[in-house]
Amino acid sequence: MNKQLPIATYGMDVLTKKTVPVKEITLELIKTIENMFFTMHEADGIGLAAPQIGINSSFLVIDVSFLKEYSDVKPLTMINPKIVDSHGEWFSEEGCLSIPGIRVEVPRAEKIFVKYTDANMKEVELEADKLLGRVIQHEVDHLNGKLFIDYLNAEQKKEIKKELDKIKKGKVEAPYPLIINKDKFIY
Repeated sequence: MNKQLPIATYGMDVLTKKTVPVKEITLELIKTIENMFFTMHEADGIGLAAPQIGINSSFLVIDVSFLKEYSDVKPLTMINPKIVDSHGEWFSEEGCLSIPGIRVEVPRAEKIFVKYTDANMKEVELEADKLLGRVIQHEVDHLNGKLFIDYLNAEQKKEIKKELDKIKKGKVEAPYPLIINKDKFIY
């Protein structure tokens, strides 16, 4: 049976550290990945990286298949992903399960090429653009200790500072479990 995992919130160290590569695929890792998919779906997310559930390892899950234009794209598990090339730029609004209630327009590459290992230890190369490319970039950033708000300029950051401070202090609510600090969970 899958369980919903609490999600780390803005201000926690695990969200600002570069992750450690995964060396082997274990039963524990597979179970964690299954729980991440369950957690992401329960929270109405489309991507979730290991640091967001408090794990400093390089893996993530993505599922955009519920969207009509991506109905043929299977849910993705990416282990040790690396974006090896990118082209173009486009702006679109983003949010993050770790920063509930904040959505801002962020620049991303229009098209990316990514290499990763899947849950079957198979090396995969993928070209992605539009929403799928954006989600991959957002989640890979999590693995590198970067958040979508790090792309904002000083004026934009100033506009959301009060909300970020509230999240950092644990004064935040979401329709899914949150970790607001290492010892306190919100359900």
